[in-house]
Amino acid sequence: MTSEFDLGALLAERGAERYELHTRYLNPQLPRMLHTIGFDKVYERAEGAHFFDADGNDYLDMLAGFGVMGLGRHHPVVRKALHDVVDLDLADLTRFDCQPLPGLLAERLLTHSPHLDRVFFGNSGTEAVETALKFARYATGRPRVLYCEHAFHGLTTGSLSVNGESGFRDGFAPLLPDTAVPLGDLDALARELRKGDVAALIVEPIQGKGVHEAPPGYLREAQELLHKHKALLIADEVQTGLGRTGDFYAYQHEDGVEPDLVCVAKALSGGYVPVGATLGKDWIFKKVYSSMDRVLVHSASFGANAQAMACGLAVLSVMENEQIVAGVRTTGELLRSRLTELIDTYELLSDVRGRGLMIGIEFGKPSSLKLRSRWAMLQAARKGLFAQMVVVPLLQRHRILTQVSGDHLEVIKLIPPLVFGEADVDRFIEGFAAVMDDAHSGGGLMWDFGRTLIKQAVANR
Repeated sequence: MTSEFDLGALLAERGAERYELHTRYLNPQLPRMLHTIGFDKVYERAEGAHFFDADGNDYLDMLAGFGVMGLGRHHPVVRKALHDVVDLDLADLTRFDCQPLPGLLAERLLTHSPHLDRVFFGNSGTEAVETALKFARYATGRPRVLYCEHAFHGLTTGSLSVNGESGFRDGFAPLLPDTAVPLGDLDALARELRKGDVAALIVEPIQGKGVHEAPPGYLREAQELLHKHKALLIADEVQTGLGRTGDFYAYQHEDGVEPDLVCVAKALSGGYVPVGATLGKDWIFKKVYSSMDRVLVHSASFGANAQAMACGLAVLSVMENEQIVAGVRTTGELLRSRLTELIDTYELLSDVRGRGLMIGIEFGKPSSLKLRSRWAMLQAARKGLFAQMVVVPLLQRHRILTQVSGDHLEVIKLIPPLVFGEADVDRFIEGFAAVMDDAHSGGGLMWDFGRTLIKQAVANR
């Protein structure tokens, strides 16, 4: 007897229950939060850098699934590769053979990664970080990893140990014996290295929280310090890698930087099948896998599965054939320059920063008395409320999806799909300027919503 399953029919029958199902069976705070801020939309389909609702309205995606959708949603080349690999009926994950797709993807990925020699494939960014932490500790024989304040490297126990945000760490102790240093502070790094127990420094070349870039020269000088003390440099490129910042990796913007281990994930998946990769130098891998007895000392049950490898190969093919990195440089510069031009127009807009299509928009204290009093009222209730006041009308009135860059930050982070184009830039600037016009008018629905946020912030204390 052949079993039958109709996914389309199931979604047609019960898709409207999406928020109720999530409330009952998954994280109950997510639908509650979405309802509160008016983000409880029903998206029916997606293509490229856009979502569409049941009425055919399109929404501009400035999040790319937190960076997963580097090529946008449902890129035809990636989708075809996924169909092809399923139709091939491969003998996948036998655990006791060597399939060709992992080797082919590793080979192609390493062509973009000078000075790196080998790859371990896992299933996510946090797994890529966990792998790097394990490999660094084993290769150096030392227990402690340094990380930067305000860093985000994942939420599993090892990666949480190098997470620089207390809100994620609280309640999950004890964690690993790792230590935070300020991003860019070479003296603090040197002090820790002199203790002799440091295996590595893990760093995001551009931090996701707040979109703060490592100062010029920091990565190169940190690398020299680390190697002097026989410690390693780990570059976390989970969000910044694969073209996001206008180079294949963000660390490549600085000459002379050659990390010992590099973590990638997100965009390598093509948005279909989770994949993470830890790239490293030959001697590190050979030390971890030093004998046949240690052949499975670090592995992942679904790591290097055929579907993930096929998506990764398709992603790299698209990036090369469609010159995605060059396009990111051009479009990113256009978006950043047009935003920067608005600083002189809007006193609440204090800074625009970032590289490529990873941009932070920061808001700050205005100069006029009327706006200054309202800003102070928001700050007294909870820092970050003004940024939320901008994000909500961008979606509600202009159908543009953005995010606040971190808790208690007056920063919006833009990480749209890398296929973002000039027309999308025009649309975002038009919507953003309209919201800022409303904010500077001193009245209207935007400040009414601000009062609602203040009440909720006070009630939650």
